[in-house]
Amino acid sequence: MNTPAPAVEARQLIKTYPGDVTALSGMDVTVEPGTVFGLLGPNGAGKSTTVKILTTLARPDSGTATVAGHDVLRHPDRVRRAIGVVAQKSGADPVATGRENLQLQGRLYGLRGAALRRRVDELLARFHLADAAGRQVKGYSGGMQRRLDVALGLVHRPEVLFLDEPTTGLDPEARTAMWDEITRLAGDEGLTILLTTHYLEEADRLAERIAIVDRGRVVVEGTPDALKGELRGDAVHMELREAVGDSGRTSLKDSLSALPGVHEVLFDGRRISVRAEDGAAAVPALLGALERVGVGVAAATVARPSLDDVYLRYAGRRYADAEAAADSAESTESTENLALAGGA
Repeated sequence: MNTPAPAVEARQLIKTYPGDVTALSGMDVTVEPGTVFGLLGPNGAGKSTTVKILTTLARPDSGTATVAGHDVLRHPDRVRRAIGVVAQKSGADPVATGRENLQLQGRLYGLRGAALRRRVDELLARFHLADAAGRQVKGYSGGMQRRLDVALGLVHRPEVLFLDEPTTGLDPEARTAMWDEITRLAGDEGLTILLTTHYLEEADRLAERIAIVDRGRVVVEGTPDALKGELRGDAVHMELREAVGDSGRTSLKDSLSALPGVHEVLFDGRRISVRAEDGAAAVPALLGALERVGVGVAAATVARPSLDDVYLRYAGRRYADAEAAADSAESTESTENLALAGGA
């Protein structure tokens, strides 16, 4: 039995931007047909740059990529006919109605007459937009606009659908509704969906396989359950009263690792994360070991393995810290750009 070719395959993508900013540093992605694949990572990790290359909106400095069997560099027109794209920012015309937006999109892909009307009516009904079809899009709620964006990406029945941060900016109710719709799309349509997200819960819920992206490369890939399953036992997170210096970390790590049932010890600033067979039972021994060497603990929590723990293990930092660092860098860049504009 022949194994079907990947719906999306990228190898060693490298992309840099002016100012020696490295967006991708050897990105590898393989997406099997008919699956939902998640690229999970903080803002600035390289997810959107990857999508831009795969959807022919950017060229890599080096590396190769195919989508639906077509090379993105040699046959970009074929790729564009085979894909649907839902970008982070809405591509709908705000002063046109929902129906007009869908009709225009259909015409761009060659649909006409009765076939176009049927497809537009079908999508309006599917995404619960029929009652608002005659209203200008600028009057839609955030959730309605995102549903319209997905409908626009599906007008021509693509083989591969790219969803780039599809729920960013949505309230919890609208986000949950969008998750349900993506799940239905994958099940009913048999679509291949490549989803980028910086929401841990979103990746865990929607993606059959995920690739965790950090600093422009994939650090680990697998199913959410398998990745979490690699982390045996419970996670014990301890917030220290003071940070431990580099010289003391090695001896402290050896002391904690020697305790019964403890498998892994990771330092992250003032926090220590430990894998233990029975987290609750291990806490007193862990606290006692820290107390004996004069290290105070402000708080301790026990939890089942999560994608945050997976990220910490493979990226070497907590997901929230990576997000905060990305936000800080973006804020600094914006401030510098404003200063340069003012100076000009």
